[in-house]
Amino acid sequence: MSNLIRSAVVLVLAMAAGLVARPAIAGEDRPLGVAGDWKLVFAEDFNGPSIDLEKWTTCYWWNDNGCTNLSSGELQWYMPANVRQAEGTAYLTARPEPVKGYKGREFAFTSGMLTTGRDYSELPRPPREEFTYGYFEIRAKVPAGKGLWPAVWLLPSNRKSRPEIDIMEVLGHATDRLEMHLQYDNANQQKRSAGFSAKVPDLSADWRVYGLDWQRDKIVWYLDGVEKWRFTTARYVPQEPMYLLINLAVGGTWPGAPNAATKFPADFLVDYVKVWQRRDK
Repeated sequence: MSNLIRSAVVLVLAMAAGLVARPAIAGEDRPLGVAGDWKLVFAEDFNGPSIDLEKWTTCYWWNDNGCTNLSSGELQWYMPANVRQAEGTAYLTARPEPVKGYKGREFAFTSGMLTTGRDYSELPRPPREEFTYGYFEIRAKVPAGKGLWPAVWLLPSNRKSRPEIDIMEVLGHATDRLEMHLQYDNANQQKRSAGFSAKVPDLSADWRVYGLDWQRDKIVWYLDGVEKWRFTTARYVPQEPMYLLINLAVGGTWPGAPNAATKFPADFLVDYVKVWQRRDK
């Protein structure tokens, strides 16, 4: 076997094992599979030696040496040590690791998250990055396993919980379903949720490109440049600045707890994050 062929084989095997970054699919000129005149306003390829803390924080705004989402019944405590980057990939890692978190409560797992928001200790600084409308594209590889819950989503910059745009959610026991949701308050301030669960090939089997086109009057969800769902009730489309979150939850009322077959440590891998805004509207 020639050295050239041997090197190619090694590269392919390393890519398959997740040891090196996959090449980007979409160019910087526009999102994958979506026409229009676009301006790139945010880009992260995770090529530096460590997470860029000017772009990202590793907790919700209520960070207190870690954080979690108690309202969803989740079992993890998010910690900075569970987030790292190497070879052009961000790793959000969930581990069975007892730790004391909120008010001394013990959590059975630790995990990782990234947001472009801010901690309450950083107020009154604005979020690191916030967006009003735009196309969000994330190339990622989700883990499989009961109780694992990777997600990419948007929350208001004013630190309220609604509206919420869920760009993608995947339940580890159902990785053949892409979950897409919009959480909002209706005209009577009643909490409402609109969503769709798309049947797709196993999302944990390979890298996929998740996209969301948030416009003034509609929101459109994409997978690998193909539309999967749209929300067109314009009066409930968010009209305010929002920041981006990427996380790997463990357990909760929706996915349920991990079982004996769930493999740990579990990694939610992110190759790149890009956000464009339209020039033509």
